[in-house]
Amino acid sequence: MRIIKWTVLLFAFILTSCQLEQDTTYLQKVDNPELFQRAMQNLTDIIVYDIFSPPVASRVYLYPTIAAYEIIASKYPEKYNSLVGQVKGLETIPAPGEEAVNLHLASLFAFNTVGKALIFSENMMERFEEQFDAQLKEMKVPSQISEASKNYGKEVAAFILEWASGDLYLQTRTYPKYTIREEDRFWKPTPPDYMDGIEPHWKEIRTMVLDSSNQFEPKPPLAFDLSEGSPFQKQLMQVFNVTNELNDEQLEIAQFWDCNPYVTHHRGHAMFATKKITPGGHWIGITAVTTRQAQNTFDETINAYANVSIALFDAFISCWDEKWNTLVVRPETLINQYYDEEWLPLLQTPPFPEYTSGHSVISRAAAVILTDLYGDNFAFTDTTEVLYGLPERKYNSFIHASEEAAISRLYGGIHYMMAIEEGVKQGQAVGEYIVDQIQTMNSVN
Repeated sequence: MRIIKWTVLLFAFILTSCQLEQDTTYLQKVDNPELFQRAMQNLTDIIVYDIFSPPVASRVYLYPTIAAYEIIASKYPEKYNSLVGQVKGLETIPAPGEEAVNLHLASLFAFNTVGKALIFSENMMERFEEQFDAQLKEMKVPSQISEASKNYGKEVAAFILEWASGDLYLQTRTYPKYTIREEDRFWKPTPPDYMDGIEPHWKEIRTMVLDSSNQFEPKPPLAFDLSEGSPFQKQLMQVFNVTNELNDEQLEIAQFWDCNPYVTHHRGHAMFATKKITPGGHWIGITAVTTRQAQNTFDETINAYANVSIALFDAFISCWDEKWNTLVVRPETLINQYYDEEWLPLLQTPPFPEYTSGHSVISRAAAVILTDLYGDNFAFTDTTEVLYGLPERKYNSFIHASEEAAISRLYGGIHYMMAIEEGVKQGQAVGEYIVDQIQTMNSVN
């Protein structure tokens, strides 16, 4: 009997030991940065599908990423600093109430939950969540771990969404549309759909880091003057002449950086649309390329996205403040009215004022952030647009890419050089300020 008893105890010990070993095999699998990369790509896919405007898309990227970052920063306090005290209004997230919580998984659940609350096509996020749950089962993540992590992720998500609700986004949904002003110098809706101006009140949105929406106000645009040889008229003619003589490289640059989330096409009485990523989405894509090339860990990947998403968000607010303050008319409007009524820009003119160039501002801000994280000469191949039918392009640095993004707006026929040049300066100022004010990495590391 004693032999049988010890045999049973030994068998139970071996079985328990094997079970414990089996229970920990998932840990390395859930520490895979590709899990977060896929979640971010899924969010981008939904943003494209739902046709969010560039400023709104930056908000959809921001809050899920901060939710994930705050959780992962709490796991590695020796490596990362919380954003509490660094971005406006954020307070410390609740601590997990169960020991079974895996913070890598919780950060993913929080990301998806916040993202789901900010998009329209919830069914697309639900399908992704179902696939993620199935993937966790394949990884043999214990159900107790998975459920505890999901519950904590949802708790943090609710906390972040409550914070997000104070940024005035919902209130601005009820503000009046822009009223068209008749004078030639003011922006007016453009062909082919003559859409209302997008987000004329975006400067009211709470910034993350900037003191105010106009903290880095560019110098005033050139005085409106269509007399032959005036500075403004020369810039208008530059757009007209350059777009009429584009070479193959300039055409490719313009198309690569189009990033218009909703381009309409008219064929007789029929109309159809092409959906694309936003300008901010393109830089989120560059962040994906960069973090993979740098072989970043799970936490390093989230850190990069958090910094870039903050920069994009504040850069859009800064740029939109200037656009809707100066109300500069687009080249297409003036060229059609005074020079060539048949002229069309290569790219479809976006539905908001011209000055400053949004691409120039947000691209430079993102490039400054990525340069701070990865260095001045981080060469990469940008494959972001391959999914949308365009070839990849190679860059020597993030600044190189941002410069090309900026000049693409001249080639596309939708911006004057003043908006491009001053937009780059504006983005540089925003990016440098965020680098100075936000310290996600612990200085000890």
